[in-house]
Amino acid sequence: MNKGSLWWKESVIYQIYPRSFKDSDGDGVGDLKGILEKLDYLVDLGINAIWISPIYSSPMADFGYDVSNYQDIHPLFGDMSDFDELLNTAHEKGIKVILDYVPNHSSDEHPWFVESRSSRQNLKRDWYIWRDAKKDGSPPNNWESFFGGPAWSWDKHTRQYYLHLFLDKQPDLNWKNPEVIDAMHDVLCFWLDKGVDGFRMDVVTFLMKHPDMPDNPILENRDHVLLQEQRHLYDINQPEVHEKLRQFRSIFDSYPGDRVIIGETWFPDPYELVTYYGKDIDEIHLPFNFTLLTQEWNAKSIQYVIEKYYQALPKGATPNFVLGNHDMHRLATRYGRQNIRSAGLLLLTLYGVPTMYYGDEIGMEDVPISPERYQDPVAIRNPDANDGRDPERSPMQWNNDLNAGFCPANVDPWLPVASNYMEVNVAKQEKDSTSTLNFYKRLLRLRSQEHALYWGDIIFIESIPESIIGYTRSLDNDTFLILINFSALEEKIDLSVTFEQGEILLSTNMTSPKKIFLDDVTLAPHEGLLIKII
Repeated sequence: MNKGSLWWKESVIYQIYPRSFKDSDGDGVGDLKGILEKLDYLVDLGINAIWISPIYSSPMADFGYDVSNYQDIHPLFGDMSDFDELLNTAHEKGIKVILDYVPNHSSDEHPWFVESRSSRQNLKRDWYIWRDAKKDGSPPNNWESFFGGPAWSWDKHTRQYYLHLFLDKQPDLNWKNPEVIDAMHDVLCFWLDKGVDGFRMDVVTFLMKHPDMPDNPILENRDHVLLQEQRHLYDINQPEVHEKLRQFRSIFDSYPGDRVIIGETWFPDPYELVTYYGKDIDEIHLPFNFTLLTQEWNAKSIQYVIEKYYQALPKGATPNFVLGNHDMHRLATRYGRQNIRSAGLLLLTLYGVPTMYYGDEIGMEDVPISPERYQDPVAIRNPDANDGRDPERSPMQWNNDLNAGFCPANVDPWLPVASNYMEVNVAKQEKDSTSTLNFYKRLLRLRSQEHALYWGDIIFIESIPESIIGYTRSLDNDTFLILINFSALEEKIDLSVTFEQGEILLSTNMTSPKKIFLDDVTLAPHEGLLIKII
């Protein structure tokens, strides 16, 4: 594998959903001072980079992904001095800070859009995408919003439709307009000048639309993951977006400190995903690899997707893996609590930059949300959407106090706390040497100490039971063997053709390290092993 000095190639990225991480001021919503308060926890966990979901000024129609001021902090989270303190303190503790960047759309309350919709003659009219109605008064085409319903809304005052691929309160910016490009580049520079270490770019593949705006083809079978009725052929993933990504990259490359671009790139096919590295690896540093997010916990299918992704990577590209985020049900819910540690072992020992989601290190699960407590617009607009995205955004479970230590006991948190918080929380697991939290700590410590676990070559082991994934990570004279049993049954394997002896450094069952002969390796149900070959 190719080595390099770029910090992000060796990092573990930890996503913080700020509303749900830690409430420092008692209003039931997490904030910047709450994150600051928990930096030592992240250092102890072994995290060296955090990605913070949007904290900008916003009406919160989509909880920060509808920005009304890209260069200010929403009062819910604090103010700019709070951000500066967080950034500086994180850097002092060796933690990089990555922010969210929302380039495809703004809030309809952003001054740019307020001006744009004021009249057809306004100088900012072309900052957004406006079109006349068809002769019968219907929208310009059949494009649908990713949150359900038409992607066009009628403006009575100026008598045109405006495009919004998400909520009607999230109008799409016109990235063909040079003034928009300059303004949004200025946003990046504002935060890069402050010293942020990179950006995760929200739906960055959506920026360009087909110039003729033809109808999208209708799907024969409804997409029940994205709740879509059509194939988004002409409104997203257009070839012209690559030029915009190269422009982003040139800005980042002009700054010291190896700033990183992470792109939200949803593709079921790795061969499409990897095109966003750029032909000359000059676009997104890390196009988020979500290919595992929709896979069942099945050894064969997961190994197939991983190997296909590696095969698709262009020369010089750095791979990455994601197993959980703020838009997908939690690991423990998708894969079962019995597999949460094995999932972590997989994520943190594959070749590639891993991204963890807050709370997965203690095995947090989805929290059922009653309809009257829905916050997510997806759930509100689509009652069949399985509670939308609220269940995976519940408050972090810090201790066994009421509200799990997320906020004061006499405060109603913005989303309900899990009913199992008395048993599943940081404070309790810190005291238990065999807990999921301590498993993650040991694993992250091993990863940081053993360079082979992030730089080593990866080779999958064949001729083993179909219920097991096995692979090695090798660098110089060090070789590590990872075995994961996906089955509810005990499995025995003989690896003596390749290896003679090893030392189990870590088991998902948290048994003590021990030396073993590899002609008779026993894996308990759902067990994963990290073995150093000796």
